[in-house]
Amino acid sequence: MSPTPTGASASMHPEAAKAVIARLKRARGQLDGVIAMIEADRDCSDIVTQLSAASKAVDRAAFSVVACGLEMCLEAESKGETPALDRARLEKLFLSLA
Repeated sequence: MSPTPTGASASMHPEAAKAVIARLKRARGQLDGVIAMIEADRDCSDIVTQLSAASKAVDRAAFSVVACGLEMCLEAESKGETPALDRARLEKLFLSLA
């Protein structure tokens, strides 16, 4: 997948790509915060709470990407086109997030 001039992936709707990018940037900020917390010798429970939040943000971004792929497959089928992802590949994507 090559990026479009806006930076969004050509296989994702631009608004969906923007939302995923925002989530990932938020997660990156949370991870930077976790690193700072560890360097500052903060309490383990605070660190785990922030790690959990970052993990959830990444998981939600991944589910959004998979949902976008599913949506594109459904759109292709409704137009009588061959979907870019077949059932086996979509299933593998879902299972990779489980």
